[in-house]
Amino acid sequence: MTPAALYRLLAWLSPSYPIGAFSYSHGLEAAIEAGLVHDRESLVAWADGVLAHGTGRVDGALFAAAWRAAQADDDATLHDVADLAAAWRGTAEMALESRQQGASFLSITRTAWPDARLDAVAARRDGQCALPVAVAIAAAWSGVALENALTGYLHAFAANLCSAAVRAIPLGQSDGQRALAALAASVERAVAAALAVRTLDDVGSAAPLLDWCSMRHETQYTRLFRS
Repeated sequence: MTPAALYRLLAWLSPSYPIGAFSYSHGLEAAIEAGLVHDRESLVAWADGVLAHGTGRVDGALFAAAWRAAQADDDATLHDVADLAAAWRGTAEMALESRQQGASFLSITRTAWPDARLDAVAARRDGQCALPVAVAIAAAWSGVALENALTGYLHAFAANLCSAAVRAIPLGQSDGQRALAALAASVERAVAAALAVRTLDDVGSAAPLLDWCSMRHETQYTRLFRS
């Protein structure tokens, strides 16, 4: 990976990239409200499960499939993956989370890092795209290797969960970083699992408690986050 490609990847996955990631907790706020996550250890256990059996597994496989299709200039497969990613959401809030961030990513990336191919994707999809697919496309067309791009993406996902926990439990900044450090092996396993997928027909999730928390959050009385 060239320094220029690394620079882009770091910029796109930075917490300062304006896609609104800070406003989502991915159901974690409801898990905290229910007492399922209440300290660093329970946060690590929760996030590990999400990475291994929930969104990490599904979005990782979608990311890899989209990257490979974009790299091969296979437009038909790329848009099939994008359609599947848009539909493959367990709850309304998780659909909103992925769709809004993906659309924002496409918009700001096309503005700051112009690419006619991204413009074509945005035009064909009316500006809408699930976040893992949007990031994967941009990474593939910018020379970012799949494993590096996927590691960065899932690290950013884990980091956002830790950031939400720091604000909602509340958890101290030091424990938030200890939790993120403890999730390094979980991210590595999720990347390996995604890279090993050969067909999306083989992919599924097994995290019903995550979906339950996400649905419960829709009617949670007091909340800081949109999911």
